[in-house]
Amino acid sequence: MKFQSDVVIGLEVHCELSTKTKLFCPCPTKGNEEPNTRTCPICLGHPGSKPVLNKKAVEFALKLCLALNCEISPELIFSRKSYFYPDMAKNYQITQYDIPLGRKGKLKIGNKEIGITRVHMEEDPASLVHPAGMKESAYVLVDYNRSGNPLVEIVTEPDLTSPDEARDFMKQLITVLGYLEIFDINKGIIKADANISIKESNYTRVEIKNITGFREIERALLYEVKRQKEAVKIGQETRSWDSERGITFSLRKKETEEDYGYIIDTDLVVTEIEDKWVNGIRKHMPELAQDKVKKFIQKYKLKKEDAEIIAAGKQLAEMFEKVAQEIDPLLAAKWLRRELLRVLNYSKKELHETGINEKHMIDLLKLIEAKKITDNVAAKILEKLVEKPFDVKEHVKKEGLEAVSDISELEKYCREAIEENPKAVDDYKKGEAKALNFIVGKVMQKTKGKATPKEVNEILMRMIK
Repeated sequence: MKFQSDVVIGLEVHCELSTKTKLFCPCPTKGNEEPNTRTCPICLGHPGSKPVLNKKAVEFALKLCLALNCEISPELIFSRKSYFYPDMAKNYQITQYDIPLGRKGKLKIGNKEIGITRVHMEEDPASLVHPAGMKESAYVLVDYNRSGNPLVEIVTEPDLTSPDEARDFMKQLITVLGYLEIFDINKGIIKADANISIKESNYTRVEIKNITGFREIERALLYEVKRQKEAVKIGQETRSWDSERGITFSLRKKETEEDYGYIIDTDLVVTEIEDKWVNGIRKHMPELAQDKVKKFIQKYKLKKEDAEIIAAGKQLAEMFEKVAQEIDPLLAAKWLRRELLRVLNYSKKELHETGINEKHMIDLLKLIEAKKITDNVAAKILEKLVEKPFDVKEHVKKEGLEAVSDISELEKYCREAIEENPKAVDDYKKGEAKALNFIVGKVMQKTKGKATPKEVNEILMRMIK
């Protein structure tokens, strides 16, 4: 394959599906965290045990294939990937090899489409615990609680040309997973293996294993590009990412797929993926983020950046659409995209962790539209709402937060501020525009933020001559 870019990156993303039970047995995927307690003879591979396929996991995987515009295989066939390693008790992993569930898909990031080679299902290996780190530990502990959890693996074409594109791909993929509600963003596991090569090494491929989360993808790839450019010679190998030290280190020479000795798993029958089943899933597919972005721009006239940020979270996007039915869409976008996200970020909370709903936002924004409260007061109310929801209209009335709109009262506060700050008044008369802002601030203090800065500005400019 001929490459045009200096850096070539392909990703293999492993995502845990948020089913209640494992892929081939009734053990729970979540619950007791005591090591090796959520296991049974099936997920431990005891002789005589027989796996039974989890239908819900297949439906979740089909949703993802449809969202990524993949061709769906008419049959679901599992193979055994043979290897001797402690993270899989039966010495093989049940996965898909020759015929994946989905193939030839695509995912758009910005104006670029990233090809999806395949989407297939497999079981998660056990968790290996290295007490002193992977390189320094004298021994390793194995927790089989995770072994057998359902995974989907998304393999991209080598279409990514920079670490930031890889990060953007991961962010967009997680957005899709969130809309489909097949991945728990707070508790679910998502890891990526990155294949990276550069022009200087004649595109010799190096694989980096087990990078957790999109935040680490960019760091790992930036380091690896720099390392490869500085290296005298690059060989085909598998490396691991050490997030604490910010480096990759060699694990082994790169193996080929043939080394795993794949064979069809005779314990699992072929599952037919009927059109009726797929069409039923397609019928209930949600509108995805990229579709919402287009709608927000066309229907509500939002800026592209605002539309993308609001659409990135399903709950926020749905809230916006409900609020925009009763509030000016541009005002709604401003407060949800900027103020609500600001408060959530400051509070270190996700929207679903609060009790804020569309009614709270509609009530708040209606008061702003009617100029019954100022933006400053509204922002403070929003901060309180994130901590504990309440009736917005009753709160404004009870706390006396209505905007000061009586001109005579505003003039009184402005007159006081002028008399108390003669130096600022003199500076403003000499042409220092910032001095007026100082006086405005003093008036806002007197009104406890209940006056609108625009009205205060106008009164002060009229009074100071």
